[in-house]
Amino acid sequence: MHNIAGIVSSVIGSRNGETEPLAREICLVCSQSMAFSDLYASLRVCPICRFHYTMTARERINSLADSESFREINRSVTSLDPLSFSSRGSYKQRIFSDQRRTGLTEAVVTGRCSIGGSPLMLIALDFGFMGGTMGCVVGEKIALALEQAAKRKLPVIAVITSGGARFQEGVLSLMQMAKTSIAAVQLANSGLPFIVVLANPATGQTYASFASLADIIVAEPEAIVGFSPVRALQEAADEPLPSSSQTAEAHMRNGLLDGIVDRSKLRTLLAVILDLLGQQYQLTSRDKSNRQVLEPQQTDAWDYVQLARHQDRPTSADYIRSMFGNFVEIHGDRASADDDAVICGFSHLGGQTVMAVGQERRRGSGRGISPGGFRKAQRAFDMAHKFGLPIITLLDSTGPDVSLEAEEHGLGSAIATTIANLSGVKIPTISVVIGEGGSEAALAFGVADRVLMMENAIYSTISPEGAAELIYQDEGRADEVAESLKLTAHDCREYGIVDLLVQEPPGGAHTDPDEAARQLRRVLLQELSELQAKHSRNLLKERYKKFRNMGEYSSHFRAAINREASALQGFVSTGVRRIARRKPDEQGEPPQAAAMFD
Repeated sequence: MHNIAGIVSSVIGSRNGETEPLAREICLVCSQSMAFSDLYASLRVCPICRFHYTMTARERINSLADSESFREINRSVTSLDPLSFSSRGSYKQRIFSDQRRTGLTEAVVTGRCSIGGSPLMLIALDFGFMGGTMGCVVGEKIALALEQAAKRKLPVIAVITSGGARFQEGVLSLMQMAKTSIAAVQLANSGLPFIVVLANPATGQTYASFASLADIIVAEPEAIVGFSPVRALQEAADEPLPSSSQTAEAHMRNGLLDGIVDRSKLRTLLAVILDLLGQQYQLTSRDKSNRQVLEPQQTDAWDYVQLARHQDRPTSADYIRSMFGNFVEIHGDRASADDDAVICGFSHLGGQTVMAVGQERRRGSGRGISPGGFRKAQRAFDMAHKFGLPIITLLDSTGPDVSLEAEEHGLGSAIATTIANLSGVKIPTISVVIGEGGSEAALAFGVADRVLMMENAIYSTISPEGAAELIYQDEGRADEVAESLKLTAHDCREYGIVDLLVQEPPGGAHTDPDEAARQLRRVLLQELSELQAKHSRNLLKERYKKFRNMGEYSSHFRAAINREASALQGFVSTGVRRIARRKPDEQGEPPQAAAMFD
């Protein structure tokens, strides 16, 4: 990891005075020559160590927008001196100096353009103009751009390079945080995408206002990111700060970013996101045939448990990779964590954009989904609701993370709010138990319009080992308990817990993962096309009724109970007949008969 604070000071510290030379020959980080590098010439990235040098707002626009598509708006809005601020140098003189040097009227450039053919509103801050700070004019131009985007139904992309506050404008500068945040909320209420790119540096008032309200937030590698500058944090600390403090990588680990993207790949990523959120297509169904009904096999419940837990069984990541196209993953709960046990992102399924949320089981770790994982899923649900994207969840977890740390971080609340969140969205939802549907973790991700289950998956309120420990104080008898838990896919269908079973290849999904994914994709397309024909009011009404009636003594439930009773009665009758066939001179009850009725 480079000493970012020192490098930034040397590379961009002069930007408040003189512009950085456009033809830097030697990299300040690795000391290698960049004289003949096309990468540095076009994107200001060292081809050797990949350090990202600062770019002007105009350079940003040229690197992102389609050729000759950018049309600037509100260029004539310029700064004055609202407080008649004076110090060693006049604020007006500082403004005029930066205007002459940069060719800008203020620290932000706004305008309409297209990226990859998708129209949008682009906002680019320039650190070279008074450190990219947000005074009255910057706040006004950003608010106007957000308002015009909402009016024209355009998504917004903002590139942030800013530090500190425009103290020369006093509390009026502070008010721009409220102005731009309110405008960002209005954009969100219009259901339009808002994407923010945090470059080096991205701190201060812009970061703590509209920039942190975006749907998707990505950062460039090793960018300084955060509200407070590193210098202020160091002054407040008793010990030297870690070298990675306030970097994009640190924010990524803490669940505050969706990704770290090399500048050379940024334009492609933005084009894919804009394409996915454009919502140009929707599935329709021509085939109204009845669903395939799988008959249960004569297999012990414990065998299904073993298949569901098979180490080679496809995971959520495997299914996402096989079934979906152009998957763009989002990260973090925007609070403190990014639980890798939950995978979230939007992608194409059959040409339509959907939100995929998968539980990635930590095989062998024994840990379940943390509160941050549940909150991360809620972010995905909220985003899908906002953009009208159907939600598909893939369930495969041992359950919630049962630890003191999880409790202290609000595990119970996280589970409850996830259930409430998913159950209330006004869009089609489908959940699939692909492996082990573990208790509350499965339920929180599974309150859906359609609940599907892979043929050899399991769904239970407690693991067989946990039940055996409670009943016999012996986890080794889990195989004896498995049958009583009614955890197989066929059991769950009988009790109305799931709506449809998905066929697996002979021997289980692990024997042919591609075929298992093909079968699931086929069923998902059929179910999704049927759900999308329903009005949102009907979806909510039917979803409520579906879970409201779970466990009710209905005719379906009564039939399942009668089948269980008939099976038990047959079992008892067989035992009685065996006893009746004993020889007359036999005395007492044979040991095997006694064991039968234990």
